[in-house]
Amino acid sequence: MRKKLLALMMVAILALSLAACGGGGSSESADTGDSDAFAGGQTFSIKIGHSDTTTNLLHISLQNFEKYVEEQSGGAVQIDLYAAEQLGSNAEMTEMVEMGSLDAMMMPQGQEAILAPKLNTLGLPFLFPDYESVYKVLDSEIGDELVTEDLASHNMIQLAYWENGLRQTTNSKRPINSSADFAGLKIRTPEDAMTMAIFNALGASPSPLAFSELYLALQQGTFDGQENPVSNIYANNFQDVQKYLAMTNHKYECKNMIFSLTSWNKYPEDVQNLLLEAAKKFGDEHRQAIVDSQDQMLQELQDAGMEVTYPDIAELQAATESVYTDFYAENEWAEELVNRIKEKMGA
Repeated sequence: MRKKLLALMMVAILALSLAACGGGGSSESADTGDSDAFAGGQTFSIKIGHSDTTTNLLHISLQNFEKYVEEQSGGAVQIDLYAAEQLGSNAEMTEMVEMGSLDAMMMPQGQEAILAPKLNTLGLPFLFPDYESVYKVLDSEIGDELVTEDLASHNMIQLAYWENGLRQTTNSKRPINSSADFAGLKIRTPEDAMTMAIFNALGASPSPLAFSELYLALQQGTFDGQENPVSNIYANNFQDVQKYLAMTNHKYECKNMIFSLTSWNKYPEDVQNLLLEAAKKFGDEHRQAIVDSQDQMLQELQDAGMEVTYPDIAELQAATESVYTDFYAENEWAEELVNRIKEKMGA
């Protein structure tokens, strides 16, 4: 019951945010009039796929994005959302966007980093101490530098950074208080080399699996544990199949709105401007919802029976130093970029 109340509360908060953003005729919003004036009388139907459930905060903000774009365009632009890997896995949707057969997707950092390798830097272990530090970097010139050129070479454009979050670790075997507690744990990860490197360094046995298959794999014991932000753990009811939650904050991940240039280049300038504005507006909304809801979600996970621990982060960080060493050796630009990120954070 409390979980349902929290979900309703978050929907109400995001709806109020939407009304404040879209209902008052802000001078920053696209002034559309009717659909004949907007987009030169053309209409567009845009398909956006993602891997999260419809109860996830990302999907709720996407629904607000959808409503806002449709209202501001006078109905000239229609958004169709496809949640929970309805269109395929993240890897499959990425291929579709690159080929131009899918207009857009919410692309996880690990998947995007295959195309734009500098984005891997964001996922280095324990690089970011908190969300404020993350946003100082992503909202600076560094954020643009990480993706723009590489994505263009893959027929893609990123409209805005959205959120996935600082990631935590759950498992069904034992509480985690130090790196020694990771030994031998079978951990599901995304198809992300950085995440697997982190868990290998901690002594676990990581393997990738599609997110849509994760709950059943945990239930059947194929994996002992997994790693995800609190919001994803909560939205997917992992407390039903996982006993222990460790607040490891071992890495950060974004999840970004990516369009195929095949589709993007067909849109008139006013449509592009509206999509860019809305992507940033509701990306910021999603960020805030993640931050604001974490404490309440954690409490409800504990009330449902999860045991929450807070490992010594300094000890875990020391255990993963080899990930930095290897990353620097493989990428000549990496150490300089990390130093710039730390400077931007004020570290």
